[in-house]
Amino acid sequence: MSDNNIVNSNAESQEQAPAANEAAEAATATKNAPVAEPVIETAHDDFDWSIDKRNVSAYSEEEKEKYDKVYEATFKNITDGELMGGTVVGMTKTDVVLNIGFKSDGLVSLNEFRDLPTLKVGDEVEVMVVEKEDRDGHLNLSRKQARITRAWERIMEVHKTGEVITGTVTNKTKGGLIVDVFGMETFLPGSQIDVKPVTDYDQFVGKTMEFKVVKINEAIKNAVVSHKALIESDIEAQRAEIMSKMEKGQVLEGTVKNITDFGAFMDLGGLDGLLYITDISWGRINHPGEVLKMDQKINVVVLDFDDEKKRISLGLKQLTPHPWDVLPENIKEGEVIKGKVVNIEDYGAFLEILPGVEGLVHVSEITWANTPINAKEFFKLGDEHEAKVVTLDKENRKMSLSIKQLSEDPWATIEDKFPVESRHSGLVKNITPYGVFVELAPGIGGMIHISDLSWLKRFNHPSDYTKVGENIDVIIMGIDKENRKLQLGHKQLEEDPWNTLQDTFAIGTVHEGTVIRRDDKGAVVQLPYGLEGFAPSRHLAKEDGKTVAADETTQFMVIEFDRNEKRIVISHTRIWEQVKTDEKEAAKKEARVDAEKTKKVVKNIQSKVEKATLGDLGALAEIKAKLKEEEKGSDEAKS
Repeated sequence: MSDNNIVNSNAESQEQAPAANEAAEAATATKNAPVAEPVIETAHDDFDWSIDKRNVSAYSEEEKEKYDKVYEATFKNITDGELMGGTVVGMTKTDVVLNIGFKSDGLVSLNEFRDLPTLKVGDEVEVMVVEKEDRDGHLNLSRKQARITRAWERIMEVHKTGEVITGTVTNKTKGGLIVDVFGMETFLPGSQIDVKPVTDYDQFVGKTMEFKVVKINEAIKNAVVSHKALIESDIEAQRAEIMSKMEKGQVLEGTVKNITDFGAFMDLGGLDGLLYITDISWGRINHPGEVLKMDQKINVVVLDFDDEKKRISLGLKQLTPHPWDVLPENIKEGEVIKGKVVNIEDYGAFLEILPGVEGLVHVSEITWANTPINAKEFFKLGDEHEAKVVTLDKENRKMSLSIKQLSEDPWATIEDKFPVESRHSGLVKNITPYGVFVELAPGIGGMIHISDLSWLKRFNHPSDYTKVGENIDVIIMGIDKENRKLQLGHKQLEEDPWNTLQDTFAIGTVHEGTVIRRDDKGAVVQLPYGLEGFAPSRHLAKEDGKTVAADETTQFMVIEFDRNEKRIVISHTRIWEQVKTDEKEAAKKEARVDAEKTKKVVKNIQSKVEKATLGDLGALAEIKAKLKEEEKGSDEAKS
């Protein structure tokens, strides 16, 4: 265009304009001085800004707009957070210089290109605009943020489609592993590593594995992956195939994958089955671990299965015949066999003769004695016992055993060894509120009634006299052969002391005693010779108004003695009351003696004097007065 070559005729005049303008301004200022608000003119007010020093006029508005567009087209409009392609235009020891078509190049740390060791000038890479102009005016770019953003977009996509992805386990963290997927860190929980429990996470670090994205959190851009989900999907396909071919009674090979208290879980090649503890062995076992071990391979039979619930019940013992069906010939009625105690109940114990073959020893078949026996005290789990087969029912698979029948019934000849009135020493086996059960020999025993323990004492309970496990002397008082019972006595070993103590503890006798028990009704007092007496509450009062206390020793008077009822009633109060009564009686007796003496003296005097004189009359008056005083004193003593 020729517009750029146009010469501006005003250019020179504009260069001289400043000097002329200054003179004009001075003249104008002088001329206009009186004016209140003068108009101030500034330099270059008449300057034409459209003409440059080369006397070339500016572009027209249309051309200016045109060239502005051309200029703006040479740069890209970018925004923060935008993903853009860039070209490597330079590399330093620490940074990579990228040209993204902006007015300035950007720097990206070389650390963000560690996965591209062959990076060179001219390569194209994708970056994110972190900040198009930071505080220093630099363009801030990040390849790492660009990769994370692209990775998150990809992860969200595969989460929707369910696509299988590949990732590398980078390190271990609390509760699981960190997996690099598309350059972004994701979390692999420990429970999602494998279908089997995993305890050693270190073995997976550095491995490249396949995963499924099972959970995402868009707010914090967090993803959870699972390797277990892939295994389960493969197992599910295997399960479907196995279930389609499964039949009851089918024998399969399985591997023990888990052992619990109630059974073992078997891996049947992608499908799990449960082998209950009751189906492991025909015999009793306390825990499946007694028979099975982890990772052990065994054959099992399919007992039942549920297509919908994918449950399979397995059996191991069913692969062998039931022991009752192949019972040895030597196990028959009347034979003596040996068994191990596998269960104890109140009514008896079960002995295992063979695995799966058990017999019951009822409590009545333990001993010949007729006394109560606790099976849990006689038997212990795991102990072995010999027993005689009493009954055998193969059809119902029942067997009753007896231990007592291994020996002769001692009650058949009981009178020979334990005749009436014979004395023996026995062992206290049991104590009840009404008596003591004593064993004299295995299978032979009887009871001592509580009233036959002592002649002198009354017991609230037999345990106050003896204890289980102690030895006690007895006398045979009676034999009940039919009911296998002996009537025993203990106090009968000595003569009844009450016959000889009647004179010692006659009514009115005083003895020293100690209070051993007190209640509202009275006190039980320990007396000499082992006797006990009872003092009613009103007979415990002391002379000073107090009451005899527990554990106090004092004097007591016998006020009642009943030999038949074996009872002595005593009183402490009666003692001091009796002393006072005796003192009063003594005073009365003495007064009567004095009165009798006085009467005799008066009578003697009267018999000697025939006639009374005035002096005699005076003496008689004195004697009469004295007699009246004595009689008055005697009356007071009586009152």
